[in-house]
Amino acid sequence: MANLLTREGVNLADFPILQTKANGKRLVYLDSAATSQKPLPVIEAVQKYYESQNANPHRGNYELSVEATEMYEGARETTRAFIHAEHVEEIIFTRNATESLNLLAYSYGMHFINKGDEIVISIAEHHSNLIPWQQVAKARGATLKYLYLDENGRIPQSEIEEKITAKTKLVGITHVSNVLGTVNPVKEIIAKAHHVGAVAVVDLAQSIPHFPIDVQDMDADFAVFSGHKMLSAMGIGVLYGKRELLDKMPPFLFGGDMIEYVYEQEASFAPLPAKFEAGTQNVGGAVGLAAAIKYIQNIGYDHIREIDSRLVHYAFIRLRELPYVTIYGDGGAGNRCGVISFNIKDVHPHDVASILDADGVAIRAGHHCAQPLMRYLGINATCRASFYFYNTREDVDTFVDSVKKVRGVLGFGA
Repeated sequence: MANLLTREGVNLADFPILQTKANGKRLVYLDSAATSQKPLPVIEAVQKYYESQNANPHRGNYELSVEATEMYEGARETTRAFIHAEHVEEIIFTRNATESLNLLAYSYGMHFINKGDEIVISIAEHHSNLIPWQQVAKARGATLKYLYLDENGRIPQSEIEEKITAKTKLVGITHVSNVLGTVNPVKEIIAKAHHVGAVAVVDLAQSIPHFPIDVQDMDADFAVFSGHKMLSAMGIGVLYGKRELLDKMPPFLFGGDMIEYVYEQEASFAPLPAKFEAGTQNVGGAVGLAAAIKYIQNIGYDHIREIDSRLVHYAFIRLRELPYVTIYGDGGAGNRCGVISFNIKDVHPHDVASILDADGVAIRAGHHCAQPLMRYLGINATCRASFYFYNTREDVDTFVDSVKKVRGVLGFGA
């Protein structure tokens, strides 16, 4: 452990699950794009909350409820500062990025997108940032248009200029592709959207674990992310929205804690952020998110990015040495963020994942909730190895050595 600690500058002992075995082998976890592992400070923060601070926030005048409220709202302020939002009420807690995007679809899309309008998204969007806008377009009589990719998995400038027009009312774009790892030019796309009078929605789920986000500098109108991809527990997500836009949107869910006054036939609603947070919230999840943010800040994004880049580059170079491996996306490792999607000649990705699992290596196989992108690439599925700062060079070596076995296990020659 000591040599890994010194080499990577990360205390791997903070991640108990990485000290366990899978199928009798040392666990090599390469599926952080699906969900990250959780460090002890996050686990302990959530445990402490439920052991000694648990109560329903915003409802009780007794000490424990006041403390729970302070923990919950403190997590909101920590999140605001983390993404550099201007106002704390611009931070809405949800279950995950998917719920945040559905909130936007129903509260913004269904009320402010009209017949003849156009919604523009990229072909590389996760289903969470595709299906909601597909449904809005159908319901409102709008047109859904796609930004297509070049041979390197990037969005060409010509697509941005030609597809985002005066008819465009909303642009949805992932900051980093969960399949290709491509970092999209979101500031440029947002600026183009604003130039034509459209609002911009940015999916930060794959980017915020790896590099710092400043929503004001980005000038995003809305941004979403999930805590579980950035060291926090599952079940907590964030919607950021500019205050003036959130103010004019109707509530997404109705019930307790989002109201101001309720009469037999009428009701008025609470101001932001409570308007969008009906019912008892996931306070433990918010506490865990705040702890995860502090953990990331203690390591530092510069160091995280350095480790990520080094591991992806090393894995890319080693996989490129194998003639039966096809890597998708950018022809070099420089524009990748934590992800390599690949296939092995004549072998289904699910078989690859199963064979690697026997060696303790956990990767993702399938369409990665991006079926339109798969069709655009002319394939049905890929294998995906995704890396985070708790991975090591030894993990990459074990992964590639296992990849080398795949064709032989299935009876193919090298």
